[in-house]
Amino acid sequence: MNAYIFDSETTGLTDPHLVEAAWLQLENISSLAVTDEFIRRYKPGKPIELSALATSHILDEELADHPPHTDFRLPHGLAYMIGHNVDYDWRVIGEPEVKRICTRALSTMLWPSADSHSQSAMIYLHYRAEAKGLLQNAHAALDDVKNCRLLLVKILDALADMLGRPVGGWEELWEISENARIPTIIGFGKHKGMAIADLPADYKRWLLNQADLDPFMRKALSR
Repeated sequence: MNAYIFDSETTGLTDPHLVEAAWLQLENISSLAVTDEFIRRYKPGKPIELSALATSHILDEELADHPPHTDFRLPHGLAYMIGHNVDYDWRVIGEPEVKRICTRALSTMLWPSADSHSQSAMIYLHYRAEAKGLLQNAHAALDDVKNCRLLLVKILDALADMLGRPVGGWEELWEISENARIPTIIGFGKHKGMAIADLPADYKRWLLNQADLDPFMRKALSR
């Protein structure tokens, strides 16, 4: 099964269009050796929001001669997509049928006391001496996937310590990630900050009846 670390730069948070995509193909979970890499820019079908410009520094006029964002395709055979807050990038490219491994969720589970679980914060936590150099081009898609791979090294080391053995493969890592994404604390509404297990039964029922409820919150409430 092929696993790829994927990252995108987009037009912004409102109906985002792809402007840059990058991925690393990983040989296997034991070595995390990179067997191929990809970086390409795309012309979006809408203007780039100022907030996105301030993050990626990719200008609309620089994309005039690039292929349209709708041309992007994932490599054939991709089974596992790895990323920090991977759902955002997955939605940008049309929600393909792949299993998603979220390094942000895994970081939150493994280092709960950290005051931030952004990818840059995690690089500072684990690679403090090198972090300034590693993050010099943060929010450039290829640099981001390379830094995500470095974070994945630390995640797998921590999981091996927790399990008493190395993670058995991509499927097991995906299962751990899925479990890590199920919240234990509610982060919104009148009971914000309360343990989900302690929520009033009628409030749980009301939430479960909401059609747009996050699927991982639904899992938490249904436990």
